[in-house]
Amino acid sequence: MGREIVVMNWCRSAGVDAGAVRSLVAELAEAAGAPADCSVVFVGDRRMRGYNRRYRAKNATTDVLSFPAETEGYLGDIVISIPRLAAQARQLGHSVDEEAKVLITHGYLHLIGHDHEVDEGQMRRLELRLSRRIRTHRILRLKRR
Repeated sequence: MGREIVVMNWCRSAGVDAGAVRSLVAELAEAAGAPADCSVVFVGDRRMRGYNRRYRAKNATTDVLSFPAETEGYLGDIVISIPRLAAQARQLGHSVDEEAKVLITHGYLHLIGHDHEVDEGQMRRLELRLSRRIRTHRILRLKRR
């Protein structure tokens, strides 16, 4: 299985440890027995709202979107809103790194074909199982304003 994992940060409000993201995705892929070839893109809310409006007809921001590829050998793209990630981490009382891991895991599972909107809880159970297996990764550093 290839391990081409591209990480991009298009949001100025945080620094992203691309190596930690790649390591996390590779670990998820190994645990799921699936390929790892994908991209993980961190964006701001305005860009995320535009993607959500364009691809899901929802005029609001969201935390994570997955765009499965239609080409063989590449899973697709995971797009994560850093402002939504940070807000959810505060609301849930855990770190931004923990929330980043949750969202990356969620997006990755969508790329490999899982869909919580139509299954009977299988994706959620797999997310929980994977979250217990993945190591701690320091992914994000929010910048002070």
